[in-house]
Amino acid sequence: MTVTPAHLRALASRAEALTTEVRALCDSAPNGSPERDHLAVARQAADWLARGAEDLQRAATDLARLQAQPCGLPWGVCPEHGNTLSSSAGVSECRVCHRTWNHDRLGRPCREPVTWKVIDRARTETRMCDGHVLGARAAAEGATFIRLDQGGVRP
Repeated sequence: MTVTPAHLRALASRAEALTTEVRALCDSAPNGSPERDHLAVARQAADWLARGAEDLQRAATDLARLQAQPCGLPWGVCPEHGNTLSSSAGVSECRVCHRTWNHDRLGRPCREPVTWKVIDRARTETRMCDGHVLGARAAAEGATFIRLDQGGVRP
């Protein structure tokens, strides 16, 4: 079985629900009753479950980053502004936001994560990052753009 971020998120959700249930059960014992004092261990277990749920969410985020497919188009772009890079002396800069990279980003394959599936009129499917899709929207008339998100379709 391949572990996915969705599996980890589902486990985190179940741990959160169990945490809520255990806390509600513990809180249902009347104040001053002998049961209430003996439920301290159960309350501590609920705290551990809550921390476990947080850890599972963090692991899901980390795994999603690790499994992210790089765009791979043969030229780099600004992840926010698209085809707005200039390169000089081994440094690339976005002409819009002026963010810089200490390498020729424009001359290297794109390493940004795939976030879009683009299907052109010929039904050719290309997966690309946010930056590249900006240029594709302007150039690919009649194409279909499908956002790939963590909760739904994945690259």
